[in-house]
Amino acid sequence: MLTPAIVRRNTPQRYRMEAQKCAKCGKVFFPPRVVCACGSRKFKGYTLPKEGKVITHTVIRTAPRGFGDEAPYCMGIVELSDGSRILCQIADCEPERLKIGLEVAIEFRKIQEAGESGVIAYGYKAVPAR
Repeated sequence: MLTPAIVRRNTPQRYRMEAQKCAKCGKVFFPPRVVCACGSRKFKGYTLPKEGKVITHTVIRTAPRGFGDEAPYCMGIVELSDGSRILCQIADCEPERLKIGLEVAIEFRKIQEAGESGVIAYGYKAVPAR
């Protein structure tokens, strides 16, 4: 049986910020889709930029199972420099310093360890730009 961590490892967009761009209208989808809003089914690979700004955020104080040791932690929607948006954890930032408009960089980081097997899941997080 595939564990959630194994499934994540087989999902390229989690590791390389791979999106899809509609060949007809140019709309970017992350995660990828089968059909565009314009009805097209033709897509090209597209790598998302790794810089952006926080457009909304929240602080998780009561974390779900598996993330309790991290609470409190910040989550937010980041608008990347090309206009696309992603939901991600905002790391290396104290909750009281987090603000809308904060310039961030997207980094590849450890997300969690899965159960008894200890499989480490990696993904992207936003961190304040230096």
